[in-house]
Amino acid sequence: MVIAHHIILTGYGHWLPNDPRGSMSARTYSPRIAALGESHFGRREEQPSRRDLRDFHRKASRHLAHPVLWWNNPERQALALAFETVVREEALTCYACAVLANHVHVLIRKHRLKAEEMSVKFKDSGRRALVIAQLAPPDHPVFSADPCHIYKSNPQAVQTCIRYINGNLRKHNLPHVAYAFVKEYDNWPFHKGEQV
Repeated sequence: MVIAHHIILTGYGHWLPNDPRGSMSARTYSPRIAALGESHFGRREEQPSRRDLRDFHRKASRHLAHPVLWWNNPERQALALAFETVVREEALTCYACAVLANHVHVLIRKHRLKAEEMSVKFKDSGRRALVIAQLAPPDHPVFSADPCHIYKSNPQAVQTCIRYINGNLRKHNLPHVAYAFVKEYDNWPFHKGEQV
């Protein structure tokens, strides 16, 4: 039983399918990027050094169709407002959100929309917001093609995920942000002693 979706959206070019850290992508579509190294599904046990990771991304950036963008405060604010619009318009319940410098974590309660549909809405809205604010070129995808979806099946997993997402701001040396669209988790679907 799925009760919540942990959705991770990565900025374009920041975590490639054959990233030396491993990835959740099953294949590398660009032959030039594929030539830079083997893909490894999932996180590698042995992580690369910062130097090796920088070298990989420097080489990869030469083969990307668009520049790699970093999200500073104006970009992060625009993305958060775009996500708030999606949450409100689709009547989603959001339990946690962290908009970071190159990726986003969001935890959404089970809904009529599938996780994949939510990801598309968040990506489309976020991209549009950055383009309108002239914080991204009109033809830039802003996000990578493959979002990551991790399904949560019990209240303990939801609470653990909330702590993890909230801890990401501190981990990335960003100030804590209390987004108005994030609701406190109430132990759903067992908040009233209900069985699902």
